[in-house]
Amino acid sequence: MTVVLKPRADAEGRRSRPPDGEGSLQVQLDPNMTIGSAKVFSVYGKGGIGKSTTSSNLSAAFSKLGKRVLQIGCDPKHDSTFTLTKRLVPTVIDVLEQVNFHAEELRIEDFVYEGFNGVMCVEAGGPPAGTGCGGYVVGQTVKLLKEHHLLDDTDVVIFDVLGDVVCGGFASPLQHSDRALVVAANDFDSIFAMNRIIAAIQAKSKNYQVRVAGVIANRSADTDQIQKFNDAVGMKTIAHFPDHDVFRRSRLKKSTLFEMEDSPEVRAVQQEYLRLAATLWAGTEPLLVAPMKDRDIFDLLGFD
Repeated sequence: MTVVLKPRADAEGRRSRPPDGEGSLQVQLDPNMTIGSAKVFSVYGKGGIGKSTTSSNLSAAFSKLGKRVLQIGCDPKHDSTFTLTKRLVPTVIDVLEQVNFHAEELRIEDFVYEGFNGVMCVEAGGPPAGTGCGGYVVGQTVKLLKEHHLLDDTDVVIFDVLGDVVCGGFASPLQHSDRALVVAANDFDSIFAMNRIIAAIQAKSKNYQVRVAGVIANRSADTDQIQKFNDAVGMKTIAHFPDHDVFRRSRLKKSTLFEMEDSPEVRAVQQEYLRLAATLWAGTEPLLVAPMKDRDIFDLLGFD
């Protein structure tokens, strides 16, 4: 699917993109920095909801399906890929700083690390606290990957994005993505964050090809609140992972779910990740989601 952009002229007659959202300052995508033929997914959700666990196991599932996978962590904490690599790898910002930001001096092995089952792992990192922009970091990471032709041999790219921050900078992975996935638990806080993330995706979809794929219900035995929200806005649950202890144990062991000791619980989770990966690879219909006003979410989910 492609989106035709219709530039408009500014006061001096120059052609420019229309803004992504009302009153917003956006990090614009360099047209030369598009990722290419790979299928690109961005994973968003409330902080601490399990995005990195979800992203890493989804990457592992894609690799089990025979796909060449690249996972890009977009968090200064840089722990997105540690269950794949078994360690905290240096970030792109770390290695750029070591060469005084002369990117031409870097080699692939300086910032790309092979993880479980051949998944390639990159941690973008972030600017020092209170300075810079996460969008710049994402842009520099994609630029390096393209310059080293790593994206030419990749089938799937997964961006694991910091928390529920939906400013122009941290929304920038959406500019590269085909589909955005939201991870949410069956509670008000993560559903509230999901609503804001959906609004960010809708804003980006004005100028870029990204569309909403659906919500991954995580760490929840029930999904009634998520379903109530889905019904109200047009969202769809595309996977469900209950709050099994195996997720906690896998993080402690620095392992994906595909490396854990066999059990009925582990097999069920593995099969759900494999099913989700196969569904995403086959292609999902874009959802036409209508985000709610904040007050309406409070009313919907029973708050006075």
